[in-house]
Amino acid sequence: MTSPEIASLSWGHMKVKGCSSSYKDCKVWPGGSRTWDWRETGTDHHPGVQPADLEEVLRKGVNTLVIGRGMSEALQVPPSTLEYVKKQGVDVKVFQTEKAVKEYNALVEQGVKVGGVFHSTC
Repeated sequence: MTSPEIASLSWGHMKVKGCSSSYKDCKVWPGGSRTWDWRETGTDHHPGVQPADLEEVLRKGVNTLVIGRGMSEALQVPPSTLEYVKKQGVDVKVFQTEKAVKEYNALVEQGVKVGGVFHSTC
């Protein structure tokens, strides 16, 4: 099963190839995607992405996880979250969201089992 390509990104709007919905923030993994609702885990820009935000994607058997911190990189990613991902045996890459989407799509093209969480505003 391959990871879906991210078809488009603009401020507050993301489209995933093969999905009729559009997202503000999204999670993607081999075979699927869904909205990333920060309220589910109490996430905010500070302290940022929590392990609970990533568990669903990590359970999908990804080898690499890409995190998009927002267009202005306002979303923090604490060192403890990065350590959590690495302890799962998964490579993690963190970028400004436009760069994160480019990296994610490049990995999809290479056939990597990649997942991602992307914030499309600030």
